[in-house]
Parts: sequence; C-alpha cells; structure tokens
Amino acid sequence: MFYYLEGQIVEIGQNIVVVDVGGAGYGCFTTMNTISHLETGKKAKLYTYCNIKEDAFDIYGFHDISEKRCFEMLLSVSGVGPKAALSILSAVTPENLMMAIISENDKALTAAPGIGKRIAQRIILELKDKVAKENISGAAAGATAGDMAAGVKGGKINEVGAALSVLGYSQSEINAALRNIDIEAFTVEEIIRQVLRGSIK
Repeated sequence: MFYYLEGQIVEIGQNIVVVDVGGAGYGCFTTMNTISHLETGKKAKLYTYCNIKEDAFDIYGFHDISEKRCFEMLLSVSGVGPKAALSILSAVTPENLMMAIISENDKALTAAPGIGKRIAQRIILELKDKVAKENISGAAAGATAGDMAAGVKGGKINEVGAALSVLGYSQSEINAALRNIDIEAFTVEEIIRQVLRGSIK
C-alpha cells in the first residue's frame, strides 16, 4: 500500500490531481479542501488511501492526515462510499465534521452535494456512537489527563479527547497536543481545530 505520495503536481481536475513521483504520474481522487492547498508545478505530499477491488485500483489523496482519517471514518458508515465521503469532506473541514457529529448538526452534512438527510442522520448516529464509546473509555483513563485538566471541567477534555480518538489519535498524542493549548480559553470546536491544524502531526 502507499502511505503517501510526494512529488510535483502536474494536473488538477475536478476532484482529482496527478502527482509526478519519479517520472510516474499517479492520479489521486481528492477533496476540494485538499485541492485548495495545491498548485500545478509545485511539490506536494498527499496522504493516501488505496481502494483495491477486483476491477479497480483507486488512490485517494489528502493534504493532511486528519482529512485522511476522516475519510476512513466516513467509509466505516454503512451506505457511505468513497464518492459520498469525498463530497462531505469537500463541503466541511475535518474539525467541522467532528463538530457536526458531536452537535448532531445534519444540516452541515446535507450541504454536501448528493448527501440527503437520511444518510446525514445515519452518519451522525453511527459516528456519534463511536465518539460516545471513546468518551467512556477516556473517562475511565481520566487519570492520565489529570495534570492538564486541573481547574478545567472534565466534560470539555473528554469531548475533545473522544473526537480525536475517533480520528485515530492515541491518548499520548492527544495529551501532548492539549498541553500546548489553553483549554479554558477556547471552545471545544476551537480546541479541535487547533489540534487538527498543527498540534498533532
């Protein structure tokens, strides 16, 4: 499998880019969010997801690891395929996706082309359940976050930790990232946004 592709962007199309890696051109399906970070003729790194089937070998590329993890998370929902996942992630950022799930905001998801209310509600139902499970396990391991949570309501820490855990981050990565953020000064959404945009690599 490919973990990432790094090379020159030689072509940008509608939800697809071509990356020249050592003289070989790899076509990667992607989101409008990722495309907004790319420029033809410039070098870039795309984190990849390979969808291998009997009659296809499709590569999906993402600007950062958080978007790739969101893509994989959406694919875990019954009835959501790569096309729908790309549509959603073209309409919302990873942090806004997590906030839509946490706040049960199906309108944020139906803003994506091809995503109706029924599939949006299914995404929220299935992924919020994952967040809830992570929240329970996070509370059980609360002692590990005790130092940084001093003086802060545990609910905010748990909510942020649960969302990041669902995206695939380990407890140690989450703890390290949150140590650099003033938890009391920001909302849950702002904390998640800061972590996804740079605190965790």
